[in-house]
Amino acid sequence: MGRGLRADAREHYDSALAGVWGDLSRTLARLEGLAAEPDELDDQALDVLPYLQYALHQAGEQTAGIDPPAGEEGAHDELAAALSDARDLTAEVAEALDSGGSAAVAVLVYEWRGALFRVRLARHRLETWPAEIVYEPSEPEPEPTGALAATLLVLVGAVSFAGGAVLTLWPLWALGLVLVAGGFLVYRG
Repeated sequence: MGRGLRADAREHYDSALAGVWGDLSRTLARLEGLAAEPDELDDQALDVLPYLQYALHQAGEQTAGIDPPAGEEGAHDELAAALSDARDLTAEVAEALDSGGSAAVAVLVYEWRGALFRVRLARHRLETWPAEIVYEPSEPEPEPTGALAATLLVLVGAVSFAGGAVLTLWPLWALGLVLVAGGFLVYRG
Protein backbone atom coordinates (compact mmCIF):
# COMPACT_ATOMS: atom_id res chain seq x y z
CA MET A 1 0.00 0.00 0.00
CA GLY A 2 2.85 2.41 0.84
CA ARG A 3 4.50 1.81 -2.53
CA GLY A 4 1.29 2.74 -4.38
CA LEU A 5 1.00 5.99 -2.44
CA ARG A 6 4.64 6.85 -3.18
CA ALA A 7 4.14 6.12 -6.87
CA ASP A 8 1.03 8.33 -6.97
CA ALA A 9 2.85 11.14 -5.17
CA ARG A 10 5.76 10.85 -7.60
CA GLU A 11 3.44 10.96 -10.64
CA HIS A 12 1.64 14.00 -9.24
CA TYR A 13 4.97 15.71 -8.55
CA ASP A 14 6.36 14.92 -12.01
CA SER A 15 3.17 16.22 -13.62
CA ALA A 16 3.32 19.48 -11.64
CA LEU A 17 6.99 19.99 -12.54
CA ALA A 18 6.25 19.29 -16.21
CA GLY A 19 3.87 22.26 -16.18
CA VAL A 20 6.56 24.48 -14.72
CA TRP A 21 9.26 23.13 -17.01
CA GLY A 22 7.33 23.77 -20.24
CA ASP A 23 7.56 27.56 -19.92
CA LEU A 24 10.85 27.50 -18.08
CA SER A 25 12.69 25.59 -20.82
CA ARG A 26 11.84 28.31 -23.36
CA THR A 27 12.94 31.00 -20.91
CA LEU A 28 16.23 29.22 -20.23
CA ALA A 29 16.87 28.76 -23.95
CA ARG A 30 16.42 32.50 -24.56
CA LEU A 31 18.58 33.42 -21.58
CA GLU A 32 21.31 30.98 -22.61
CA GLY A 33 21.21 32.46 -26.11
CA LEU A 34 21.77 35.92 -24.68
CA ALA A 35 24.51 34.68 -22.35
CA ALA A 36 26.28 32.97 -25.24
CA GLU A 37 26.80 36.30 -27.02
CA PRO A 38 27.42 38.85 -24.25
CA ASP A 39 29.19 41.26 -26.62
CA GLU A 40 26.01 41.57 -28.67
CA LEU A 41 23.75 42.54 -25.78
CA ASP A 42 22.04 45.82 -26.64
CA ASP A 43 18.93 47.83 -25.88
CA GLN A 44 16.73 45.06 -27.28
CA ALA A 45 18.22 42.62 -24.76
CA LEU A 46 17.70 45.24 -22.07
CA ASP A 47 13.99 45.26 -22.95
CA VAL A 48 13.73 41.45 -22.89
CA LEU A 49 15.74 40.66 -19.74
CA PRO A 50 13.11 41.89 -17.22
CA TYR A 51 10.47 39.64 -18.80
CA LEU A 52 12.80 36.66 -18.68
CA GLN A 53 13.71 37.50 -15.09
CA TYR A 54 10.01 37.57 -14.23
CA ALA A 55 9.53 34.19 -15.93
CA LEU A 56 12.26 32.78 -13.65
CA HIS A 57 10.48 34.37 -10.68
CA GLN A 58 7.17 32.77 -11.70
CA ALA A 59 8.83 29.37 -12.09
CA GLY A 60 10.29 29.76 -8.61
CA GLU A 61 6.88 30.63 -7.18
CA GLN A 62 5.24 27.68 -8.92
CA THR A 63 7.99 25.36 -7.69
CA ALA A 64 7.50 26.63 -4.14
CA GLY A 65 3.84 25.63 -4.37
CA ILE A 66 4.64 22.00 -5.23
CA ASP A 67 5.14 19.50 -2.43
CA PRO A 68 7.92 17.05 -3.30
CA PRO A 69 7.57 13.34 -2.52
CA ALA A 70 9.21 12.05 0.63
CA GLY A 71 12.96 11.84 0.29
CA GLU A 72 13.24 14.34 -2.56
CA GLU A 73 12.98 17.52 -0.53
CA GLY A 74 16.70 18.27 -0.93
CA ALA A 75 16.64 18.03 -4.72
CA HIS A 76 13.46 20.12 -4.83
CA ASP A 77 15.05 22.77 -2.61
CA GLU A 78 18.08 22.77 -4.92
CA LEU A 79 15.81 23.56 -7.89
CA ALA A 80 14.16 26.39 -5.97
CA ALA A 81 17.55 27.82 -4.97
CA ALA A 82 18.87 27.51 -8.53
CA LEU A 83 15.84 29.39 -9.88
CA SER A 84 16.33 32.13 -7.31
CA ASP A 85 20.03 32.49 -8.17
CA ALA A 86 19.30 32.57 -11.90
CA ARG A 87 16.64 35.23 -11.37
CA ASP A 88 18.96 37.37 -9.24
CA LEU A 89 21.87 37.10 -11.66
CA THR A 90 19.62 37.94 -14.58
CA ALA A 91 18.62 41.10 -12.69
CA GLU A 92 22.30 41.92 -12.08
CA VAL A 93 23.06 41.41 -15.78
CA ALA A 94 20.19 43.70 -16.76
CA GLU A 95 21.40 46.34 -14.30
CA ALA A 96 25.00 46.04 -15.52
CA LEU A 97 23.86 46.28 -19.14
CA ASP A 98 21.79 49.37 -18.36
CA SER A 99 24.55 51.12 -16.43
CA GLY A 100 27.72 50.07 -18.25
CA GLY A 101 26.81 48.28 -21.48
CA SER A 102 28.07 44.92 -22.63
CA ALA A 103 31.54 45.59 -21.16
CA ALA A 104 30.01 45.67 -17.67
CA VAL A 105 28.15 42.41 -18.39
CA ALA A 106 31.39 40.62 -19.29
CA VAL A 107 32.29 40.40 -15.61
CA LEU A 108 29.05 38.53 -14.82
CA VAL A 109 28.76 36.28 -17.86
CA TYR A 110 30.36 33.13 -16.45
CA GLU A 111 28.48 33.36 -13.18
CA TRP A 112 25.25 33.96 -15.11
CA ARG A 113 25.84 30.96 -17.37
CA GLY A 114 26.63 28.87 -14.32
CA ALA A 115 23.38 29.88 -12.64
CA LEU A 116 21.40 28.99 -15.76
CA PHE A 117 23.20 25.65 -15.98
CA ARG A 118 22.49 25.01 -12.31
CA VAL A 119 18.75 25.24 -13.03
CA ARG A 120 19.04 22.61 -15.74
CA LEU A 121 21.20 20.42 -13.51
CA ALA A 122 18.74 20.64 -10.62
CA ARG A 123 15.91 19.70 -12.96
CA HIS A 124 17.94 16.79 -14.33
CA ARG A 125 18.56 15.50 -10.82
CA LEU A 126 14.84 15.55 -10.13
CA GLU A 127 14.11 13.62 -13.33
CA THR A 128 16.67 10.91 -12.59
CA TRP A 129 16.12 10.71 -8.85
CA PRO A 130 15.47 7.04 -7.99
CA ALA A 131 11.94 6.63 -6.68
CA GLU A 132 12.81 3.54 -4.71
CA ILE A 133 15.67 1.12 -4.83
CA VAL A 134 14.59 -2.43 -4.26
CA TYR A 135 17.24 -5.08 -3.93
CA GLU A 136 16.12 -8.55 -4.88
CA PRO A 137 18.95 -11.05 -5.13
CA SER A 138 18.76 -13.16 -8.26
CA GLU A 139 20.03 -16.29 -6.53
CA PRO A 140 19.89 -17.22 -2.88
CA GLU A 141 23.20 -16.87 -1.15
CA PRO A 142 24.97 -20.15 -0.50
CA GLU A 143 24.71 -21.56 2.98
CA PRO A 144 27.79 -20.98 5.09
CA THR A 145 27.86 -24.67 5.98
CA GLY A 146 27.98 -25.53 2.26
CA ALA A 147 30.89 -23.16 1.79
CA LEU A 148 32.72 -24.65 4.78
CA ALA A 149 32.15 -28.21 3.54
CA ALA A 150 33.31 -27.28 0.04
CA THR A 151 36.44 -25.64 1.41
CA LEU A 152 37.29 -28.69 3.51
CA LEU A 153 36.71 -31.05 0.59
CA VAL A 154 38.97 -28.99 -1.67
CA LEU A 155 41.71 -28.78 0.98
CA VAL A 156 41.61 -32.51 1.80
CA GLY A 157 41.41 -33.31 -1.92
CA ALA A 158 44.43 -31.11 -2.70
CA VAL A 159 46.48 -32.76 0.08
CA SER A 160 45.38 -36.21 -1.07
CA PHE A 161 46.19 -35.42 -4.71
CA ALA A 162 49.62 -34.03 -3.81
CA GLY A 163 50.33 -36.96 -1.49
CA GLY A 164 49.28 -39.50 -4.13
CA ALA A 165 51.46 -37.80 -6.74
CA VAL A 166 54.51 -37.69 -4.45
CA LEU A 167 54.07 -41.28 -3.22
CA THR A 168 53.06 -42.50 -6.72
CA LEU A 169 49.88 -44.04 -5.33
CA TRP A 170 47.29 -43.53 -8.05
CA PRO A 171 44.26 -44.45 -5.85
CA LEU A 172 45.18 -41.66 -3.39
CA TRP A 173 45.78 -39.32 -6.33
CA ALA A 174 42.36 -40.20 -7.85
CA LEU A 175 40.65 -39.77 -4.46
CA GLY A 176 42.13 -36.25 -4.29
CA LEU A 177 40.65 -35.40 -7.69
CA VAL A 178 37.25 -36.75 -6.63
CA LEU A 179 37.32 -34.75 -3.37
CA VAL A 180 38.23 -31.50 -5.19
CA ALA A 181 35.45 -32.06 -7.73
CA GLY A 182 33.06 -32.87 -4.88
CA GLY A 183 34.00 -29.59 -3.20
CA PHE A 184 33.01 -27.66 -6.30
CA LEU A 185 29.74 -29.56 -6.59
CA VAL A 186 28.86 -28.99 -2.92
CA TYR A 187 29.49 -25.27 -3.24
CA ARG A 188 27.41 -24.90 -6.42
CA GLY A 189 24.51 -26.94 -5.06
